[in-house]
Amino acid sequence: MQETVPADWTLYDRDMPTPDDVEAVRTYCRELARRGLLTPSWPTEFGGREASSWEQVVISEELWGAGEPRGSQYMGVTWIGPALMLAGTPEQKERHLPRIARGEAMWAQGFSEPGAGSDLAALQTAARRDGDHYVVNGQKIWTSYAQAADHIFLLVRTAPERYGISILMVPMDLPGIEVREIPTLGFSHVVHEVFFSDVHVPADCLLGAENEGWSLIRTILANERVGIARHERADRSLDELVAEAADADVPLGDPHVQEVLGRAAAAAAASRVLNYVAADAAYRDSADRATAASVYRVAMGQMEHGITHAYLDVLGPEALDAGSRGDYSVIFSTTSTIASGTTEVQLNNVARNVLGLPKG
Repeated sequence: MQETVPADWTLYDRDMPTPDDVEAVRTYCRELARRGLLTPSWPTEFGGREASSWEQVVISEELWGAGEPRGSQYMGVTWIGPALMLAGTPEQKERHLPRIARGEAMWAQGFSEPGAGSDLAALQTAARRDGDHYVVNGQKIWTSYAQAADHIFLLVRTAPERYGISILMVPMDLPGIEVREIPTLGFSHVVHEVFFSDVHVPADCLLGAENEGWSLIRTILANERVGIARHERADRSLDELVAEAADADVPLGDPHVQEVLGRAAAAAAASRVLNYVAADAAYRDSADRATAASVYRVAMGQMEHGITHAYLDVLGPEALDAGSRGDYSVIFSTTSTIASGTTEVQLNNVARNVLGLPKG
């Protein structure tokens, strides 16, 4: 696969800041698909080869460890495709699943809003049924890959009740959709605001039943939280840190340095094990799959911050050189405790569902 990666590709390019990067991602994913490596565990009727779910875990680890240019395609493979298989109409499956399986589809996730991030059920972006269309008005924020997406998996309010939420799979080229980049430290085109002004979305873009999207959301969020093999990237980052430290004549035998590296390695190992536990719960469709995903997500955030701490402690200010692995780790670890539900939300889930503690 290395021959399909641009020679000057970096971890920063994974978020596709330029049109050339978008095309590089598509090229890479098409080649993954051609080799049966993009959706191996999917049913053959949807473009997979019915491999073990654990084979997909191993492939994901190898790809993440290598910093592969897959961009938003992981969303289509990990949870948008499975959501379609679970709740989509035959026409929706035919429209979307082959494109995902061929590595051609780009999706954005339209979940968070300015007043509904951690409390996702408080979202206010509204969709009003008008004949054979929904008229959508509202705003989404922190939307990854919006600049490159051809569709957005959009959560909308279709009833005033707290969980009166529906899911629309919206083409991004419809009139009334505006994408604005949110400037962020160190990255370009990572997150965006997306505005919807009287956007007429065909009613056949509704996934599942109207007003009944919340239960499906809970399922797909669990899939999202276990579908990313960040522990593999963390392990390899630690290996690279040790190599950088040796080149910089850092005394690797120093007890403090060994303790810092050991703590980071232990956090990565714990995150890996808990990812496997959560993945197993998801693949068995266990009743505790969402809780297992929350436990893993907390451990993952601790792991990411442990890697960053190790870089800063071992290499000192040089770890913050622009474009370095340490610099990337600082930025990456900051987003890891926010994306897919903040650490605080995950801890609340664990407290309530595992420890039986009262809300708050």
